[in-house]
Amino acid sequence: MSAPRLPYEGLRVVEFTHMVMGPTCGLVLGDLGAEVIKVEPVGHGREGDATRRLLGSGAGFFPLFNRNKKSVALDLQTPAGREAALRLVATADVVSENFKPGAMKKLGLDYDSLKEANPRLVYVSHKGFLPGPYDHRTALDEVVQMMGGLAYMTGRPGDPLRAGASVNDIMGGMFGAIGAMAALAQREATGRGQEVQSALFENNVFLVAQHIMQYAVTGKPAAPMPARISAWAVYDVFQAADGQIFLAVVSDTQWTIFCQAFGFADLAADERLRSNNDRVRARDWLMPQLRERLAPFSVADLAARFGDCGLPFAPITRPQDLLDDPHLLATGGLAPLTLPDGKATRTVLLPITLDGERPGVRLDPPRLGEHNAEVLGALGYSPDEIRAFTDKETS
Repeated sequence: MSAPRLPYEGLRVVEFTHMVMGPTCGLVLGDLGAEVIKVEPVGHGREGDATRRLLGSGAGFFPLFNRNKKSVALDLQTPAGREAALRLVATADVVSENFKPGAMKKLGLDYDSLKEANPRLVYVSHKGFLPGPYDHRTALDEVVQMMGGLAYMTGRPGDPLRAGASVNDIMGGMFGAIGAMAALAQREATGRGQEVQSALFENNVFLVAQHIMQYAVTGKPAAPMPARISAWAVYDVFQAADGQIFLAVVSDTQWTIFCQAFGFADLAADERLRSNNDRVRARDWLMPQLRERLAPFSVADLAARFGDCGLPFAPITRPQDLLDDPHLLATGGLAPLTLPDGKATRTVLLPITLDGERPGVRLDPPRLGEHNAEVLGALGYSPDEIRAFTDKETS
């Protein structure tokens, strides 16, 4: 029995992307079935997407965001490289890029330069800012977290702190993919493509929009998360005998269940704790009591008791521990992957199912220029031309 057809099977995406934001857009479309061809720079001191060689917190960028893609290595600073790129783009349904404003125009690969020859083209640009007063500025995920209110909300008062993942880069790429999907749907009706733009700053503003609207509704500024007035009385990290665990009791029914499960009859009968709002107002004296009463329990004991009662809980987990998470392993959330250096590992799939299945890995992250012969051959280059072209571009 053949595998089910993926939604974007038969769609060709050509991406001129690097780092995280642009590659995330291609990752989403590639996981959903599109043929994604990643054009990587070589020559003039370049050796492909720079994330291939990043250390530390960037070491996972390339293998995560570049599966289900083919790699073509081109020197776009040469006429031959640009000509090959133009031939390739002429076959594309979608072009995606995330270089500095004006970079693609200098190469003749911007939307205005391409749309007349390919009016059905959907062109996705991922930038730091949408067009406006800030669009000349260089943006990074951390830059927009600081200027967009997210670092303020994450850190303690007076101590802004960036989120612990590339949230704007990843979500910015996702919104680029959503925009591409919308443009492709509209193309079915109009027969014409269009330019789509996604930006880090505007993405970050969307992330903090709930706090903006909180101010609009209440007239009171939102406090940073560590200093916030919680909407629920019990909604915090607790120190257990052997570690930490997050525990939540967010309704009056859950409060009754919680008190019964732990034998806290005195708290259940306390008129000062009758409703959730009463308990929120009592947090100053209630939380120290709960911390003292729960401290002798182990993390496993608290998790078991909360789990048996259907109350929300979460042990504090390190990212690497998720590679052995029983739920992810049982539900197919992790898939085998071979890195460009040949090392075998597992990777995280998109957090969706299609007809009950997680879209998987069809292609491992490619070696630099791995698909030059396949892709350039289909464009009409002879084997000798491809060899000469590849030797020239990668020398």
